[in-house]
Amino acid sequence: MMTDRQLLAKAEANEGLTVDEIKRYQKLVKPQKHVYGKWGTLKRKYLEDRGIDWTIANLPEYLHGVDRQAENMYNVLYAKLSQNPLYKRTGEFMEDYRRFTALQHTIEEEILHELIYMEEAV
Repeated sequence: MMTDRQLLAKAEANEGLTVDEIKRYQKLVKPQKHVYGKWGTLKRKYLEDRGIDWTIANLPEYLHGVDRQAENMYNVLYAKLSQNPLYKRTGEFMEDYRRFTALQHTIEEEILHELIYMEEAV
């Protein structure tokens, strides 16, 4: 019987595995599932659609970084744009809601343009 180490070496070498070996290998090597936020998920989808996701050495770390950058960018833009008279509160619920929605839309469009739908030299 093959040891676990030998089985892993055989799988790494892309040698054929039997059904029993595949089952053992799957128990030994659990796939990692990475969960990203809204912006990391959008960036991953964009990279996959362009066929360049495999070129990034550490994709999970990169996508978590995109999430962090987008959140920071959102906070900075919110603080800056909320001072603009176009987005200030009026006291009327529907008008304030419309202004807040417009503010969010403006910020999200900027994040999409600057971080998501842009190819970077990684």
